[in-house]
Amino acid sequence: MARSHLTLAALATSAVPGLDLVRTAPFGSGRHGDYDSAIVEDRGGRRLLVRVPTTKSAEDEQSADLVALRTLSTGVRSRLPFRVATWLGEAPTGPTRAYVYEYLAGSPVQLDDIQPGDGLAASLGRAIAAIHSLPTAFVGDAGLPVLSAADAQRAAGATVDRAAGTGLVPSALLQRWETALGDTSLWQFQPAVVHGSLQATSFLAEGGAVTAVLGWAELRVGDPARDLNWVLGARRPQVAESVFDAYNAARQVTVDRQLRQRALLYAELEIARWLLHGTDRHDRGVIDDAVAMLGGLADSVGGESGTPLAHQTLPAMDMDQVERMLDSRRKSSESSQSDRRSFSE
Repeated sequence: MARSHLTLAALATSAVPGLDLVRTAPFGSGRHGDYDSAIVEDRGGRRLLVRVPTTKSAEDEQSADLVALRTLSTGVRSRLPFRVATWLGEAPTGPTRAYVYEYLAGSPVQLDDIQPGDGLAASLGRAIAAIHSLPTAFVGDAGLPVLSAADAQRAAGATVDRAAGTGLVPSALLQRWETALGDTSLWQFQPAVVHGSLQATSFLAEGGAVTAVLGWAELRVGDPARDLNWVLGARRPQVAESVFDAYNAARQVTVDRQLRQRALLYAELEIARWLLHGTDRHDRGVIDDAVAMLGGLADSVGGESGTPLAHQTLPAMDMDQVERMLDSRRKSSESSQSDRRSFSE
């Protein structure tokens, strides 16, 4: 049974000493999911978010997110052009804990609502560039993953190998992916601090500018392209162009010429991961959906099935296909997205 907003308010007062609440309200859609959440307001007008994970996966993600937020020190945050949530306290409740954070205002970005140009699209590119421009040392010092370019290549290869093992991936796609994995020039990049699980709704925005970034559970040093694959699903290709242009202009390093190619590879491999999600859970509906998307992707690049997904030649991916792929990615991480939205209106 979902906890009421009054119960969550009581937990907030236990978690934050001296908290004097004057108002509380339910948060979210009201549909019981992986988190029970409420918004509370103290006598000084400060708004806080209280939430309790209701599943083991949500609790694990919550714990990882909290580690990352604590890692993002005041000095690190001062380098970012947006806000990051601040943890304020926690209190036990049954087998888990209630967590209280400052409330971050703003609306979750919707991919289809992004317009190309110097507005929100450019702000998104600059926000991602700011994350990638952070010094990497603090990530390793906190014991978070630090992956080399070779590690990223191996991880992508492991996904391809597992997907191939299902026997459900078209051979043309396997050849395409394996060729990309073998293209050494594609994997010559400088690892950077990455968010690790960015998608449109990871961002809050107001007035056409990013105001906050949510969901830091996958914070690490790794491949910057992982933070950019989601934008390839925009209906208008010009949106991705605007994001990438702003990103490249903001980075204070040598331009990664293969960034977009790897982002595209990661986007395609999200379908493989969706397939593996279905096979791991023995979910026939997910498996069938993934197989259909893999077939559609194979068709969309079929005219160039013998052409490598390499730095010399990069066939364009059909945007409707990418959008459908990312929609399914959202299905596989509803709890994660619900968590991220819980910092927003």
